[in-house]
Amino acid sequence: MSELSYQSPLAGVAKPQGLSISIREIAERGMIDLRGLTSDAGFMAAVKGVIGVGLPVKPRTSASWGDVKVLWLSTDQWLILSSRARAHELLSQLRDALQGYHSLAVDVSDMRAIIRLEGDGCREVIMKGTSLDLLDPEYVQGCCRRMRYAEIAALLDVVEDNVFDIYVFRSFAHYSWNFLCATAKTPAKLKLFGAQEVPA
Repeated sequence: MSELSYQSPLAGVAKPQGLSISIREIAERGMIDLRGLTSDAGFMAAVKGVIGVGLPVKPRTSASWGDVKVLWLSTDQWLILSSRARAHELLSQLRDALQGYHSLAVDVSDMRAIIRLEGDGCREVIMKGTSLDLLDPEYVQGCCRRMRYAEIAALLDVVEDNVFDIYVFRSFAHYSWNFLCATAKTPAKLKLFGAQEVPA
């Protein structure tokens, strides 16, 4: 009997050449979709006891502890990130801790592809596919939000100043990858002028 083996959404894609920034897949990340009520102190405490950090309650924020990171998705939904190897253990612990609480925890590690952009010019490349103004002071390390990117649903996580992770559903992985590689070509690099005085 053949054994099951994991293959990331972008397994086998060629390393892109001639880009103005670095683009690569983050393949070994586990993801847990968590639902619950922030008004339930017991729920909030139980989750913190398992993952080591309180769930972020402010929109478009994230929280981290060790190798665990939590992205705020909505008023009652979070995406818990960890190594893929640890996701199953965390899920089991969460389900045990949340028994009796109105909640839901599901392993969605295979649901999305994660594409990382690194380097000076990442913001300009991303803005070619979205109406977001990533030059706004809101978009600093720790910020995360859903967005419409290249006409599909996506999730943006600002990892560092010039490091961004874009999460897309698995079925759109190659489309997103090809779109990013095309818009990140060196000849297509943009240089923004920034704030300018309004002519008199």
